Amino acid sequence: MLTLEKIERRLKEIEAVVSELEQAIADYLQWMAANGYSKGTQKEYARVLKRFSVFIKHRKCNFQAIFTYSTLRHFRLMGRSFKLHAIYGLSRHLFDQKKTSQPLLTKSPPIDLPEIYEDYLVNDQQKGSRADSNTRQNRRVLCAFFKYLHKEQIDLKRLGIEDVDAFLAQFFRNFTPSTQRAYRSKLRGFLTYLYQERSIIKRDLASFIVAKRHYGLSKPPKFLRPKEIQKLFAGFNLSSDSDTRTYAMMHLAYSLGLRPKEIALITLDDISFSKAELTLTERKNNRPIVLPIPDATLKAVATYRIAVRPQTNQNTLFLNLHPPYRPVNPNTVGQHIRKAMKAAGLPSTTYWLRHTYAQNLLESGASVFEVKEMLGHDDIESTKKYLHVHTKLMRQVLFDETL
Repeated sequence: MLTLEKIERRLKEIEAVVSELEQAIADYLQWMAANGYSKGTQKEYARVLKRFSVFIKHRKCNFQAIFTYSTLRHFRLMGRSFKLHAIYGLSRHLFDQKKTSQPLLTKSPPIDLPEIYEDYLVNDQQKGSRADSNTRQNRRVLCAFFKYLHKEQIDLKRLGIEDVDAFLAQFFRNFTPSTQRAYRSKLRGFLTYLYQERSIIKRDLASFIVAKRHYGLSKPPKFLRPKEIQKLFAGFNLSSDSDTRTYAMMHLAYSLGLRPKEIALITLDDISFSKAELTLTERKNNRPIVLPIPDATLKAVATYRIAVRPQTNQNTLFLNLHPPYRPVNPNTVGQHIRKAMKAAGLPSTTYWLRHTYAQNLLESGASVFEVKEMLGHDDIESTKKYLHVHTKLMRQVLFDETL
Protein backbone atom coordinates (compact mmCIF):
# COMPACT_ATOMS: atom_id res chain seq x y z
CA MET A 1 0.00 0.00 0.00
CA LEU A 2 1.33 3.42 -0.96
CA THR A 3 1.77 5.76 1.93
CA LEU A 4 1.71 9.54 1.65
CA GLU A 5 5.45 9.59 2.25
CA LYS A 6 6.10 7.18 -0.64
CA ILE A 7 3.83 9.17 -2.95
CA GLU A 8 5.64 12.42 -2.10
CA ARG A 9 9.02 10.75 -2.63
CA ARG A 10 7.90 9.41 -6.01
CA LEU A 11 6.64 12.84 -7.08
CA LYS A 12 9.99 14.39 -6.17
CA GLU A 13 11.79 11.73 -8.24
CA ILE A 14 9.56 12.49 -11.25
CA GLU A 15 10.14 16.23 -10.83
CA ALA A 16 13.91 15.63 -10.71
CA VAL A 17 13.79 13.59 -13.93
CA VAL A 18 11.71 16.21 -15.74
CA SER A 19 13.97 18.98 -14.47
CA GLU A 20 17.06 17.12 -15.72
CA LEU A 21 15.41 16.54 -19.10
CA GLU A 22 14.39 20.19 -19.45
CA GLN A 23 17.95 21.28 -18.63
CA ALA A 24 19.30 18.81 -21.20
CA ILE A 25 16.89 20.19 -23.80
CA ALA A 26 17.94 23.77 -23.03
CA ASP A 27 21.62 22.82 -23.34
CA TYR A 28 20.96 21.02 -26.62
CA LEU A 29 19.08 23.96 -28.14
CA GLN A 30 21.92 26.25 -27.09
CA TRP A 31 24.40 23.85 -28.72
CA MET A 32 22.33 23.91 -31.95
CA ALA A 33 22.46 27.71 -32.02
CA ALA A 34 26.24 27.69 -31.48
CA ASN A 35 26.75 25.14 -34.28
CA GLY A 36 24.91 27.04 -36.99
CA TYR A 37 21.51 25.34 -37.18
CA SER A 38 18.90 27.49 -38.93
CA LYS A 39 16.41 29.38 -36.76
CA GLY A 40 13.56 27.45 -38.36
CA THR A 41 15.12 24.10 -37.38
CA GLN A 42 15.81 25.34 -33.84
CA LYS A 43 12.20 26.48 -33.47
CA GLU A 44 10.81 23.16 -34.77
CA TYR A 45 13.09 21.10 -32.51
CA ALA A 46 12.16 23.24 -29.49
CA ARG A 47 8.46 22.63 -30.17
CA VAL A 48 8.88 18.86 -30.47
CA LEU A 49 11.13 18.57 -27.43
CA LYS A 50 8.72 20.61 -25.30
CA ARG A 51 5.92 18.17 -26.16
CA PHE A 52 8.29 15.29 -25.46
CA SER A 53 9.10 16.72 -22.02
CA VAL A 54 5.38 16.90 -21.18
CA PHE A 55 4.95 13.32 -22.37
CA ILE A 56 7.82 12.11 -20.13
CA LYS A 57 6.32 13.91 -17.14
CA HIS A 58 3.11 11.91 -17.52
CA ARG A 59 4.97 8.68 -18.31
CA LYS A 60 6.81 8.85 -14.97
CA CYS A 61 10.02 7.02 -15.86
CA ASN A 62 13.63 7.40 -14.78
CA PHE A 63 16.14 9.34 -16.89
CA GLN A 64 17.84 6.33 -18.53
CA ALA A 65 14.43 4.94 -19.58
CA ILE A 66 13.61 8.12 -21.50
CA PHE A 67 15.77 7.34 -24.52
CA THR A 68 14.53 3.88 -25.44
CA TYR A 69 12.62 2.64 -28.45
CA SER A 70 9.74 1.65 -26.19
CA THR A 71 9.37 5.25 -24.99
CA LEU A 72 9.68 6.55 -28.54
CA ARG A 73 7.03 4.11 -29.75
CA HIS A 74 4.55 5.29 -27.11
CA PHE A 75 5.30 8.92 -27.99
CA ARG A 76 4.46 8.16 -31.62
CA LEU A 77 1.08 6.73 -30.51
CA MET A 78 0.02 10.20 -29.37
CA GLY A 79 -1.04 10.66 -32.98
CA ARG A 80 0.86 13.88 -33.67
CA SER A 81 3.09 14.39 -36.69
CA PHE A 82 6.31 15.17 -34.82
CA LYS A 83 9.77 15.33 -36.37
CA LEU A 84 11.44 12.65 -34.31
CA HIS A 85 14.87 13.79 -35.52
CA ALA A 86 14.73 16.25 -32.63
CA ILE A 87 14.66 13.39 -30.13
CA TYR A 88 17.33 11.44 -32.01
CA GLY A 89 19.51 14.54 -32.03
CA LEU A 90 19.04 15.14 -28.29
CA SER A 91 19.88 11.49 -27.63
CA ARG A 92 23.13 11.74 -29.65
CA HIS A 93 24.04 14.98 -27.88
CA LEU A 94 23.58 13.40 -24.43
CA PHE A 95 25.62 10.38 -25.53
CA ASP A 96 28.44 12.67 -26.69
CA GLN A 97 28.28 14.32 -23.26
CA LYS A 98 28.50 10.83 -21.66
CA LYS A 99 25.13 11.27 -19.95
CA THR A 100 23.57 8.20 -21.60
CA SER A 101 25.07 4.79 -22.35
CA GLN A 102 24.13 4.77 -26.05
CA PRO A 103 22.24 6.96 -28.53
CA LEU A 104 19.01 6.20 -30.33
CA LEU A 105 19.62 5.35 -33.99
CA THR A 106 17.47 6.83 -36.75
CA LYS A 107 16.93 3.48 -38.44
CA SER A 108 14.24 0.97 -37.47
CA PRO A 109 14.41 -0.07 -33.80
CA PRO A 110 16.53 -3.22 -33.43
CA ILE A 111 15.27 -6.38 -31.84
CA ASP A 112 16.09 -6.97 -28.19
CA LEU A 113 19.16 -9.15 -27.73
CA PRO A 114 20.23 -11.14 -24.65
CA GLU A 115 22.24 -9.21 -22.08
CA ILE A 116 25.64 -10.53 -23.15
CA TYR A 117 25.11 -9.21 -26.71
CA GLU A 118 23.90 -5.82 -25.50
CA ASP A 119 26.84 -5.60 -23.09
CA TYR A 120 29.24 -6.15 -25.98
CA LEU A 121 27.58 -3.44 -28.10
CA VAL A 122 27.86 -0.93 -25.26
CA ASN A 123 31.45 -2.02 -24.56
CA ASP A 124 32.42 -1.63 -28.21
CA GLN A 125 30.84 1.81 -28.43
CA GLN A 126 32.59 3.04 -25.30
CA LYS A 127 36.03 2.15 -26.69
CA GLY A 128 35.95 5.19 -28.91
CA SER A 129 33.93 7.31 -31.28
CA ARG A 130 31.65 5.00 -33.24
CA ALA A 131 29.48 6.05 -36.15
CA ASP A 132 25.82 5.02 -36.25
CA SER A 133 26.54 2.89 -39.34
CA ASN A 134 29.16 0.87 -37.44
CA THR A 135 26.74 0.22 -34.56
CA ARG A 136 24.01 -0.83 -36.98
CA GLN A 137 26.35 -3.26 -38.73
CA ASN A 138 27.41 -4.75 -35.40
CA ARG A 139 23.80 -5.23 -34.31
CA ARG A 140 22.76 -6.66 -37.68
CA VAL A 141 25.43 -9.37 -37.48
CA LEU A 142 24.74 -10.15 -33.81
CA CYS A 143 20.98 -10.38 -34.40
CA ALA A 144 21.54 -12.87 -37.22
CA PHE A 145 24.05 -14.83 -35.11
CA PHE A 146 21.69 -14.94 -32.12
CA LYS A 147 18.77 -16.11 -34.29
CA TYR A 148 20.90 -18.85 -35.83
CA LEU A 149 22.14 -20.15 -32.47
CA HIS A 150 18.63 -20.01 -31.02
CA LYS A 151 17.19 -21.92 -33.99
CA GLU A 152 19.92 -24.58 -33.81
CA GLN A 153 19.67 -24.69 -29.97
CA ILE A 154 23.38 -23.92 -29.53
CA ASP A 155 24.48 -22.42 -26.23
CA LEU A 156 27.27 -19.83 -26.30
CA LYS A 157 29.25 -21.79 -23.70
CA ARG A 158 29.35 -24.82 -26.02
CA LEU A 159 30.06 -22.80 -29.17
CA GLY A 160 32.54 -24.40 -31.56
CA ILE A 161 34.26 -23.27 -34.74
CA GLU A 162 32.05 -25.63 -36.77
CA ASP A 163 28.99 -23.72 -35.50
CA VAL A 164 30.55 -20.38 -36.47
CA ASP A 165 31.54 -21.74 -39.88
CA ALA A 166 28.02 -23.05 -40.54
CA PHE A 167 26.52 -19.70 -39.57
CA LEU A 168 28.87 -17.77 -41.85
CA ALA A 169 28.13 -20.06 -44.79
CA GLN A 170 24.42 -19.40 -44.35
CA PHE A 171 24.65 -15.70 -43.50
CA PHE A 172 27.05 -14.75 -46.30
CA ARG A 173 25.05 -16.41 -49.04
CA ASN A 174 23.74 -13.17 -50.59
CA PHE A 175 26.54 -10.75 -49.70
CA THR A 176 29.40 -9.46 -51.83
CA PRO A 177 33.01 -10.25 -50.79
CA SER A 178 33.54 -6.69 -49.49
CA THR A 179 30.41 -6.88 -47.33
CA GLN A 180 31.43 -10.32 -46.09
CA ARG A 181 34.80 -8.91 -45.07
CA ALA A 182 33.15 -6.10 -43.05
CA TYR A 183 30.67 -8.42 -41.33
CA ARG A 184 33.37 -11.00 -40.64
CA SER A 185 35.27 -8.43 -38.59
CA LYS A 186 32.12 -7.64 -36.54
CA LEU A 187 31.65 -11.28 -35.55
CA ARG A 188 35.37 -11.62 -34.86
CA GLY A 189 35.13 -8.73 -32.39
CA PHE A 190 32.22 -10.33 -30.54
CA LEU A 191 34.00 -13.69 -30.25
CA THR A 192 37.13 -11.97 -28.94
CA TYR A 193 34.98 -10.27 -26.31
CA LEU A 194 33.43 -13.60 -25.25
CA TYR A 195 36.86 -15.19 -24.92
CA GLN A 196 39.12 -12.47 -23.54
CA GLU A 197 36.83 -10.28 -21.46
CA ARG A 198 33.99 -12.54 -20.36
CA SER A 199 35.61 -16.02 -20.44
CA ILE A 200 32.37 -17.50 -21.75
CA ILE A 201 34.02 -19.54 -24.48
CA LYS A 202 37.16 -21.54 -23.69
CA ARG A 203 38.90 -21.07 -27.04
CA ASP A 204 39.73 -18.03 -29.13
CA LEU A 205 37.42 -18.72 -32.07
CA ALA A 206 38.00 -15.29 -33.57
CA SER A 207 41.42 -16.38 -34.89
CA PHE A 208 39.72 -19.03 -37.06
CA ILE A 209 37.51 -16.54 -38.89
CA VAL A 210 39.57 -15.73 -41.96
CA ALA A 211 38.74 -14.83 -45.53
CA LYS A 212 38.48 -17.56 -48.11
CA ARG A 213 41.89 -18.04 -49.72
CA HIS A 214 42.18 -17.58 -53.46
CA TYR A 215 44.94 -19.41 -55.28
CA GLY A 216 46.47 -18.76 -58.66
CA LEU A 217 47.24 -15.39 -60.22
CA SER A 218 45.49 -12.53 -58.50
CA LYS A 219 44.80 -9.19 -60.14
CA PRO A 220 47.70 -6.79 -59.61
CA PRO A 221 47.06 -3.36 -58.05
CA LYS A 222 45.85 -0.81 -60.59
CA PHE A 223 47.38 2.63 -60.93
CA LEU A 224 47.08 5.82 -62.97
CA ARG A 225 49.56 6.86 -65.65
CA PRO A 226 51.14 10.33 -65.56
CA LYS A 227 48.81 11.73 -68.25
CA GLU A 228 45.78 10.45 -66.32
CA ILE A 229 47.01 12.09 -63.09
CA GLN A 230 47.56 15.35 -64.97
CA LYS A 231 44.06 15.12 -66.44
CA LEU A 232 42.53 14.43 -63.02
CA PHE A 233 44.07 17.42 -61.23
CA ALA A 234 44.23 19.91 -64.12
CA GLY A 235 40.57 19.57 -64.95
CA PHE A 236 39.33 19.68 -61.38
CA ASN A 237 36.57 22.22 -60.76
CA LEU A 238 36.92 24.17 -57.49
CA SER A 239 33.58 25.94 -57.80
CA SER A 240 32.12 24.69 -54.50
CA ASP A 241 33.16 24.03 -50.92
CA SER A 242 32.67 20.30 -51.49
CA ASP A 243 35.01 20.40 -54.50
CA THR A 244 37.70 22.23 -52.50
CA ARG A 245 37.49 19.63 -49.75
CA THR A 246 37.64 16.76 -52.24
CA TYR A 247 40.64 18.37 -53.95
CA ALA A 248 42.56 18.39 -50.64
CA MET A 249 41.58 14.77 -49.90
CA MET A 250 42.64 13.70 -53.38
CA HIS A 251 46.06 15.32 -53.00
CA LEU A 252 46.63 13.46 -49.72
CA ALA A 253 45.64 10.14 -51.32
CA TYR A 254 47.93 10.69 -54.32
CA SER A 255 51.01 12.42 -52.86
CA LEU A 256 51.13 10.50 -49.54
CA GLY A 257 49.40 7.23 -50.47
CA LEU A 258 46.88 7.55 -47.62
CA ARG A 259 43.94 5.22 -47.19
CA PRO A 260 40.43 6.78 -46.95
CA LYS A 261 40.34 5.90 -43.25
CA GLU A 262 43.69 7.60 -42.62
CA ILE A 263 42.48 10.73 -44.40
CA ALA A 264 39.27 10.78 -42.35
CA LEU A 265 41.22 10.52 -39.06
CA ILE A 266 43.66 13.40 -39.67
CA THR A 267 43.38 16.12 -37.01
CA LEU A 268 44.47 19.75 -37.04
CA ASP A 269 47.25 18.86 -34.60
CA ASP A 270 48.64 16.27 -37.04
CA ILE A 271 49.61 18.89 -39.65
CA SER A 272 52.56 21.25 -39.31
CA PHE A 273 52.21 23.87 -42.04
CA SER A 274 55.51 25.52 -41.05
CA LYS A 275 57.45 22.24 -41.37
CA ALA A 276 55.29 20.86 -44.21
CA GLU A 277 54.83 17.58 -42.29
CA LEU A 278 51.98 15.24 -41.48
CA THR A 279 52.12 13.01 -38.42
CA LEU A 280 50.03 9.87 -38.84
CA THR A 281 49.23 8.29 -35.48
CA GLU A 282 46.27 6.11 -36.51
CA ARG A 283 47.69 3.54 -38.94
CA LYS A 284 46.68 0.02 -39.85
CA ASN A 285 50.05 -1.35 -38.69
CA ASN A 286 49.93 0.69 -35.44
CA ARG A 287 53.26 2.35 -36.26
CA PRO A 288 53.05 6.18 -36.35
CA ILE A 289 55.03 7.97 -39.04
CA VAL A 290 55.90 11.56 -40.01
CA LEU A 291 55.51 12.23 -43.76
CA PRO A 292 56.72 15.26 -45.72
CA ILE A 293 53.89 17.12 -47.46
CA PRO A 294 54.58 18.29 -51.04
CA ASP A 295 53.90 21.97 -51.81
CA ALA A 296 50.85 21.31 -54.00
CA THR A 297 49.25 19.15 -51.31
CA LEU A 298 50.07 21.65 -48.57
CA LYS A 299 48.43 24.46 -50.59
CA ALA A 300 45.32 22.33 -51.27
CA VAL A 301 44.91 21.47 -47.58
CA ALA A 302 45.59 25.09 -46.49
CA THR A 303 42.98 26.39 -48.94
CA TYR A 304 40.37 24.02 -47.53
CA ARG A 305 41.42 24.83 -43.95
CA ILE A 306 41.17 28.61 -44.39
CA ALA A 307 38.35 29.07 -46.89
CA VAL A 308 36.03 26.11 -46.44
CA ARG A 309 36.38 24.28 -43.12
CA PRO A 310 33.57 25.26 -40.69
CA GLN A 311 34.47 27.19 -37.54
CA THR A 312 33.90 24.63 -34.81
CA ASN A 313 35.50 23.07 -31.74
CA GLN A 314 35.99 19.80 -33.64
CA ASN A 315 39.69 18.93 -33.99
CA THR A 316 39.33 16.58 -36.96
CA LEU A 317 40.50 18.17 -40.22
CA PHE A 318 37.78 17.06 -42.63
CA LEU A 319 34.22 17.79 -41.48
CA ASN A 320 30.71 17.75 -42.88
CA LEU A 321 29.96 21.06 -44.59
CA HIS A 322 26.56 21.46 -42.96
CA PRO A 323 25.59 21.36 -39.28
CA PRO A 324 25.94 19.39 -37.16
CA TYR A 325 29.65 19.57 -38.00
CA ARG A 326 30.96 16.04 -37.50
CA PRO A 327 34.07 14.29 -38.87
CA VAL A 328 33.58 12.73 -42.31
CA ASN A 329 33.76 8.94 -42.42
CA PRO A 330 36.04 6.92 -44.73
CA ASN A 331 33.14 6.07 -47.06
CA THR A 332 32.53 9.78 -47.64
CA VAL A 333 36.20 10.26 -48.56
CA GLY A 334 36.09 7.39 -51.06
CA GLN A 335 32.76 8.45 -52.59
CA HIS A 336 33.83 12.03 -53.29
CA ILE A 337 37.17 11.04 -54.80
CA ARG A 338 35.51 8.40 -57.01
CA LYS A 339 32.98 11.01 -58.14
CA ALA A 340 35.81 13.37 -59.15
CA MET A 341 37.57 10.57 -61.03
CA LYS A 342 34.40 9.65 -62.87
CA ALA A 343 33.91 13.29 -63.88
CA ALA A 344 37.44 13.20 -65.36
CA GLY A 345 36.56 10.09 -67.35
CA LEU A 346 38.67 7.77 -65.18
CA PRO A 347 36.88 4.55 -64.10
CA SER A 348 39.02 4.17 -61.01
CA THR A 349 38.84 4.20 -57.21
CA THR A 350 40.62 5.96 -54.33
CA TYR A 351 43.04 3.06 -53.96
CA TRP A 352 44.35 3.60 -57.48
CA LEU A 353 45.92 6.82 -56.14
CA ARG A 354 47.58 4.83 -53.35
CA HIS A 355 48.92 2.31 -55.87
CA THR A 356 50.20 5.18 -58.03
CA TYR A 357 52.01 6.57 -54.99
CA ALA A 358 53.71 3.19 -54.50
CA GLN A 359 54.74 3.14 -58.16
CA ASN A 360 56.26 6.61 -57.86
CA LEU A 361 58.25 5.54 -54.80
CA LEU A 362 59.62 2.50 -56.62
CA GLU A 363 60.51 4.51 -59.71
CA SER A 364 62.35 7.05 -57.54
CA GLY A 365 64.62 4.30 -56.18
CA ALA A 366 62.99 3.62 -52.78
CA SER A 367 63.63 0.14 -51.36
CA VAL A 368 60.78 -2.31 -50.80
CA PHE A 369 61.21 -1.87 -47.04
CA GLU A 370 60.90 1.92 -47.39
CA VAL A 371 57.75 1.50 -49.48
CA LYS A 372 56.38 -0.88 -46.85
CA GLU A 373 56.88 1.72 -44.09
CA MET A 374 55.47 4.58 -46.15
CA LEU A 375 52.35 2.59 -47.07
CA GLY A 376 51.85 1.31 -43.52
CA HIS A 377 51.83 -2.37 -44.46
CA ASP A 378 51.98 -5.04 -41.75
CA ASP A 379 54.47 -7.20 -43.65
CA ILE A 380 56.73 -7.09 -46.69
CA GLU A 381 54.58 -9.65 -48.55
CA SER A 382 51.80 -7.06 -48.88
CA THR A 383 54.26 -4.61 -50.41
CA LYS A 384 55.58 -7.13 -52.97
CA LYS A 385 52.18 -7.00 -54.68
CA TYR A 386 53.19 -3.55 -55.93
CA LEU A 387 56.42 -4.72 -57.56
CA HIS A 388 54.77 -5.47 -60.90
CA VAL A 389 54.81 -1.76 -61.63
CA HIS A 390 58.60 -1.77 -61.67
CA THR A 391 59.76 -4.82 -63.65
CA LYS A 392 63.46 -4.18 -63.08
CA LEU A 393 63.07 -3.99 -59.30
CA MET A 394 60.71 -6.97 -59.29
CA ARG A 395 63.34 -9.21 -60.89
CA GLN A 396 66.01 -7.92 -58.51
CA VAL A 397 63.93 -8.63 -55.39
CA LEU A 398 62.28 -11.89 -56.42
CA PHE A 399 65.08 -13.49 -58.44
CA ASP A 400 68.21 -11.67 -57.21
CA GLU A 401 68.89 -10.62 -60.80
CA THR A 402 70.83 -7.51 -61.73
CA LEU A 403 69.90 -6.11 -65.12
